[in-house]
Formats: sequence, structure tokens, C-alpha cells
Amino acid sequence: MIGVDASISNAIRRILLAEVPTMAIEKVFMYDNTSIIQDEVLAHRLGLIPILADPREFDFMPSMDEEAEWPVPDEQKVIVLKLKVRCKRNPKPPEGASRPVDLYTDAHVKTSHFEWVPIGDQAKKFDGREIRPVHDDILVAKLRPGQAIDAELHCVKGIGQDHAKFSPVATASYRLLPDITLTKRVTGMMAHRLKKCFPEGVIGIKNEEGEDEAYIADCRRDTSSREVLRHEDLKDCVKLGKKADHFIFTVESTGILSSKELVLEAVKILKEKCQQKLKKLDYVQQTNT
Repeated sequence: MIGVDASISNAIRRILLAEVPTMAIEKVFMYDNTSIIQDEVLAHRLGLIPILADPREFDFMPSMDEEAEWPVPDEQKVIVLKLKVRCKRNPKPPEGASRPVDLYTDAHVKTSHFEWVPIGDQAKKFDGREIRPVHDDILVAKLRPGQAIDAELHCVKGIGQDHAKFSPVATASYRLLPDITLTKRVTGMMAHRLKKCFPEGVIGIKNEEGEDEAYIADCRRDTSSREVLRHEDLKDCVKLGKKADHFIFTVESTGILSSKELVLEAVKILKEKCQQKLKKLDYVQQTNT
């Protein structure tokens, strides 16, 4: 982001973390759990698994009292997944096998065991776009022969402000663009020493008239280490700073939506917030007059 105030960039960052909605497991109906993981801990682990479903195609669940009975799943508000796994001994293990995954079947419960159960017209609506966890190899629990997990999982739409499991990003952060200026010519061995004080690509070396001379190649690659300030003969050769209105964002998506889509959704939410504030200000102004 270039040419905006820091408050705007920070608003985008906060919206990415806490207000862009996603689908996540909210209710777990545990029918059987003989694993070593307690029901509550297992339900918490399940809730943190990112679900590959576009939240824009679902509606929010109405707010409910904690003691209220969970409603019958609505195809516009709920996704139903099933997890039913039982560990058994492998009748034909590899010769000399010692690992549990070789000795037993389904010793590791992973997200690949999840099964989507379409409700209403969901199968038709999402034809060719099977709803599933973002990754198939997330480890949920480990079982041994005779142990089993049988549960029904209900996913709903929510935002990270309510619970971290709804956050669509692993992290969202920004930094200011470094501003590096050479205050004087740096040549010869000093140029090569100056280059080593910065990450690869920040300082370049050019040869003019048979003499090596340092120049600023790419400020963006700088990590603000300030290593150059440790050298008495080099610290006065450069001026280090940051551009106050140039923000470099890092948005790591959990995989539900791409980073590009998440930023666009965050901007839409910020725009809606601004429009709501303007309407309230207009109403207050009209009321006072």
C-alpha cells in the first residue's frame, strides 16, 4: 500500500485477522471416542482445522443462548462432516514391521478421514467442489486396536473476533519500505564491505573506469539489521530510514481463500464500515439541524 496513512493499513491488517469470515467446526456431536484424547480436547482440535468452503456462499447463524438446543442443520448456514474411524490390527503387516502405521490400520486419524454429508441442495450447489479440510494430512489423533472415534461435525460461518478458529490467515503483518541513501561515493574494498553489511541484493557493485563502486540496488530487500552502523568507517556513508506511507504487507492464508481474495474482502469490509459511519454522521447532523 502506497500513499495512505498508517491507520488505514493497520485497519486492513486488523480486519484480515478478525473480521473476514470463514467456515469452521462449531459443534461436535461425539457418539464414540475411546481414544486417549478427551472429548473436549478433541473437539477443540477439530475446531481449529481449516475447512475448504467459500464463506461467501453461506449465511451467519443467528446468535443463540448457550443453553439453547442446537437447531436442525440449515443448508444455507451449516456444513455437516462425519468422522468415523476404528483402528484394527493389520492382518498382513510387512515383514519385520515395527511402526504402528504398518502394524495397524487407521492408527493415525487424519483429515482425509472426514466425509462431507451434503444437506438440502448442497450437493447440486457445490457440484465439482467437494467441501473438505484444506489439507488431507492434518493429524487429529492416534489410535490403537479397539479404539475408535465416531463424531458428527457442524461447521458454521464466523469471524476471528469471536474465535481464532475463524481467522482466515495464519498471520497478517506489514512493514515500512526501507529508505537507504548513500551520502558519498563508496569505492574499492569499502564498497564490497558495505555490500556484505546488507542482505543479498540491497547493495550492488558497478565498475566504472576500472574502479568498483557501490550503489543502492533494491531497498525492499533490506531487513533493517543496521549491521552497517557497527563499522566506524562505513556508518557515515549511508543514511538509513523508512518511507512512512509505503507499506509492504505479508498475508499468509490458511488456504480457504487466496491471499489476494482475503485482501479484497478486507477492503470491502472497511468500505462498508466507512459507509455506515457516514450514514450515522448524516443522521446526527440532520437531527441537530
